[in-house]
Amino acid sequence: MVMQATRKTGVAPQANDTRALEAAAATRMLVAERILDYSGHVSIRIPGQDAFVIQIGSNSRAEVEPESMLVVDFDGKVLEGRGQPPSEIPIHIEILKARPDVQAVLHSHMELAIAFTMMEGVTLQPMRARASRWKSGIPMDDDPSHIKTTEQGQTLARSLGPHHAVLMRAHGLTLVAESPQALFIDAVHFKENATAQMQALQAGAKPLPLTDAEIEQIEKMEMRDWHIQKLWNYYVRKGLKEGVLPDEWGAPLIPSADMLTRDRTY
Repeated sequence: MVMQATRKTGVAPQANDTRALEAAAATRMLVAERILDYSGHVSIRIPGQDAFVIQIGSNSRAEVEPESMLVVDFDGKVLEGRGQPPSEIPIHIEILKARPDVQAVLHSHMELAIAFTMMEGVTLQPMRARASRWKSGIPMDDDPSHIKTTEQGQTLARSLGPHHAVLMRAHGLTLVAESPQALFIDAVHFKENATAQMQALQAGAKPLPLTDAEIEQIEKMEMRDWHIQKLWNYYVRKGLKEGVLPDEWGAPLIPSADMLTRDRTY
């Protein structure tokens, strides 16, 4: 059961303010890219604690702010902030408990993802180069309902297993990554990849997913850390220009010149 704290509104000012800002920015940009809408949520693990940052469940995803973030522990108790987390908080709790390597989690009701859970004999496959991220597979959890209990969250975490994405039957998807920046970029590429396969299907053609040899070649040339910073820089600046993000968020979110400098070509 979710327990609501009565402490002062706002997350812990020093330990978690950056995570709250990153979660708010990622959420707003995901709405702008039509990956999130009126529902769905981003969480960021707090290192060294059994806790994470997540938004107040009732707040508009298009207007979420760092001040509307909560710190929630693995029992669902709100430690910092005033309000209730999303009802599907077990998604985040159970995945973060099961996967210590995961630092950020996204749950989305992306329409393209849902479509791939409702077609007989069709499996979402790595089609575009950046989809090598999901070379280990994209499993599906069979529960089409909202994930509101511990048992449901544990089942979803088992369905995800060691992978980086899990589809949710007639519901949506959950993505996991090593940082909020990586999570956002993966979500963009996940949508691109699903779109590419759907376009092939709609053309009446047989989709040709990447082969193991092609994925191996792609990964030889991969610079994931730099790629994430490059695209994060692009989308943050795009968000600032279009008014998705407030101007004052720019300085702490835009990567430094050092972060945008490659130390190798491949």
